[in-house]
Amino acid sequence: MTHSDILTELSAGRLAPIYFLHGDEEYFIDLVSDYIEENVLDEAEKSFNQVVLYGKETEFKQVIDQSMQFPMMASHRVVILKEAQSMNGFDKLIDYIKNPSQQTVLVISYKHKKFDKRKKSLWDALKNNAVILESKKLYDSQVPGTIINLAKDEGLIVSPKIAAIMAEHLGNDLAKISNEIKKLRLNLDEGTSVTSDHIQKFVGISKDYNIFELQKAIGSRNKPKAYSIVKYFANNKKSHPIQMNVASLFNYFSSLFLARKYLKTDDRSFAQRIKVNPYFAKEYKSAASNYNFGQIKRAFGLLHEMDKQSKGVDARRTDELGIYQEFLFKLFAD
Repeated sequence: MTHSDILTELSAGRLAPIYFLHGDEEYFIDLVSDYIEENVLDEAEKSFNQVVLYGKETEFKQVIDQSMQFPMMASHRVVILKEAQSMNGFDKLIDYIKNPSQQTVLVISYKHKKFDKRKKSLWDALKNNAVILESKKLYDSQVPGTIINLAKDEGLIVSPKIAAIMAEHLGNDLAKISNEIKKLRLNLDEGTSVTSDHIQKFVGISKDYNIFELQKAIGSRNKPKAYSIVKYFANNKKSHPIQMNVASLFNYFSSLFLARKYLKTDDRSFAQRIKVNPYFAKEYKSAASNYNFGQIKRAFGLLHEMDKQSKGVDARRTDELGIYQEFLFKLFAD
């Protein structure tokens, strides 16, 4: 089941005896676990019927003992086992998992990795008796859409452009993304369309000096703006690491290489073929018109040299501003 499916079932009061939450993306695991911890029992019921255990500090017998107790003045007990991946003897829970108490909700948070499904007996017991969530890290391409959806859940409207800028700055750390969206919601009214001014003020992402503005300046061959942005990057290395920017520029020119082939297609087909949001189709078409195939291939070579120099390999210069400026000078030389 997805996290959304599980939350829908829980909000309708349909409880399972075991929830097994595993995977390398902890955000969705915490989302489900926290919901159960906060909402299944009311405050009065929690005192006698809810317990939180931690894998490093817990023996399997404690989990079973807590799960087998009868609820007091409540319909269920809630037992939450956090950091289950660190528990000695986790496999010994198999007998309980095969025959769980129907009056207990046992939540097992197994973080930072997928459960080893080669442990067939235990995995089969989980499949037969537990609601299972496998929480996967998002691909980079999925992050902007996720930002739009998370913002929508908070009552905010985020455009593809703003989502792309936030994704580039925040990466695929969903907990971090969620926190920044909640920060925006605290400062903005419901229904607000988030602007570049908002993310600069409340998230700390410059509206004028970010990788998308650099790509736009390079695509339009706007030399003064491109040089201004890389100077800002060189002076703010921590928030704009050069290796990350090289990778983003490589992906950008890869898209331009594809875009040259499909300039005459309609915007939606064009966007699908080069794998960008249709919102950016016209911008990519314009940029692709400014670079022929030879210039794009040359850009790949310059980026390769830029990457090596930034890592101290065959470096003619070590200052980041100089590395950026050399790249732009040679890129715009044609």
